[in-house]
Amino acid sequence: MTEDAARRVVVCGVDGSTGSRYALQEAIRSAVRRGARVQAVAAYEPPEMWAAMSWGAAGDLPIPDAATLHREALKLAQGLVDEVASGMAAELTLPEITVEARPGRAAEELVDIARRADELVVGHRGRGAFGSVVLGSVGLGCVLHATCPITVVPEPTVTGT
Repeated sequence: MTEDAARRVVVCGVDGSTGSRYALQEAIRSAVRRGARVQAVAAYEPPEMWAAMSWGAAGDLPIPDAATLHREALKLAQGLVDEVASGMAAELTLPEITVEARPGRAAEELVDIARRADELVVGHRGRGAFGSVVLGSVGLGCVLHATCPITVVPEPTVTGT
């Protein structure tokens, strides 16, 4: 397979949020323009990351097993993809869309999987500069470390009249 054929993919981070819905819409439009496919990726925290939080009051909560976490992340991502794709089907000819779930930190997983992609698309939750510093940001992590072009899609703003 040539490098051009291998790169014909737009990777999109999906997590069920409104921001990831807009990101997926943009990823689909971009893939159509590029003649590429979309690879929707849902990253989830594996049990070993949950275990680090299992102290104090949270220590009594059961830690889900890896298969359950994977299945739920994949189900959430597939549901979002199905919904967005069906809503866009009348607007354009949809590209091939694959869905996968990966254990790990979202920014790291997205950067890794997009290493050979044409583009990486993620949503922006709009927390502002201070919130991004305090809370961390998948979008910022991707912008700082991605080796392909990246698009961070903001949620549309609603203006009052």
